[in-house]
Amino acid sequence: MVLPYNNDKSKKNEVRAMFDNIAFRYDFLNHFLSFGIDVYWRKRLIALLMKSKPEKVLDMATGTGDLAIMAAKAGVSEVTGIDLSPNMIKVGVKKVERKHLVSNVNLQVGDAEGINFDHNYFDASMVAFGVRNFDDLEKGLLEMNRV
Repeated sequence: MVLPYNNDKSKKNEVRAMFDNIAFRYDFLNHFLSFGIDVYWRKRLIALLMKSKPEKVLDMATGTGDLAIMAAKAGVSEVTGIDLSPNMIKVGVKKVERKHLVSNVNLQVGDAEGINFDHNYFDASMVAFGVRNFDDLEKGLLEMNRV
């Protein structure tokens, strides 16, 4: 699913455009600007997630898929990552292919505030740093809980 660009200045469209523009250098910037703390926080999240032994997990605002990849490496058999930015997804898909996780990780363009999956489809849903970019935080969190 590709979300169309609109001319309006909604937060969602601004976020999509911003991340589309920096996708090719996002991983470097994220690790560099956070002094590597982003990796530590992802590891903590995965450790908590794996306590419930989920088989199907949704990673909202997946970006280039780092968290989804970590979940698959930790033993989640099916991880779906969604993100507003088609360019971030393109970068993430290449990473998934390089890491030979295509059978476990599916990255796709999608909106965390309108997730295109049935109720209770996933065993767990997660979001790392993308939650700060939700246009409507409550709606995003409700969708997270719904699926």
